[in-house]
Amino acid sequence: MWVGLSLWAYPMLLAVHIIGLAIVVGIFSMRDLRLLGMFQGLRPAAFLPLSRLAWGGFIVNAVSGILLFTSQAVTFASSIPFLIKITGIIVGMVLAGVIQARLRTEISLQSPEVRPGRGTRILALASLTCWLTAIVAGRLIAYF
Repeated sequence: MWVGLSLWAYPMLLAVHIIGLAIVVGIFSMRDLRLLGMFQGLRPAAFLPLSRLAWGGFIVNAVSGILLFTSQAVTFASSIPFLIKITGIIVGMVLAGVIQARLRTEISLQSPEVRPGRGTRILALASLTCWLTAIVAGRLIAYF
């Protein structure tokens, strides 16, 4: 009720949610783009220590998202864009963990200047697709 009735709760939670989104999607998207060959000046190993920050951003997003969800739970639970958003987030986070594990393995087997394998690049493309899908679906929630 606090989120739904308060003048400031929803906008403040939405702002926190956007900050968490920027952290988690920003870090994982940059990593994925680097694995796909962009930003050659960045070493893939540079993203390993940032994974803790990204997971922290996810926790911020999850908590703020759950609180935002409570304001209109009945509406959101049956919203196709919302369900697509949640699916994109879940798959994106699973892929984030798999990619991080693969990166650690590839870096330990080679130098920090590792060239990611084909499988890792495919996972990076799938990860980017999940984040883009989650963001677009999240924006569409207001219209459906």
